[in-house]
Amino acid sequence: MNGEKRNNIKPGMEVDIVLKQDQRTGKLTRGTVKDLLTKSLNHPHGIKVRLQDGQVGRVKHIYPE
Repeated sequence: MNGEKRNNIKPGMEVDIVLKQDQRTGKLTRGTVKDLLTKSLNHPHGIKVRLQDGQVGRVKHIYPE
């Protein structure tokens, strides 16, 4: 599942995100969602989230629960 739709993402889910500094390389960081930061229902680059460890990035992949 991709991370472009806000309805697909909920706190507690495991996701891969791209951090701001990794946007050029596309390096993914895995973590658990703490907060959803994007207010719109859709975003073409992925919904922005904060992970449990405080890192912020855009969701690229959602892992099934």
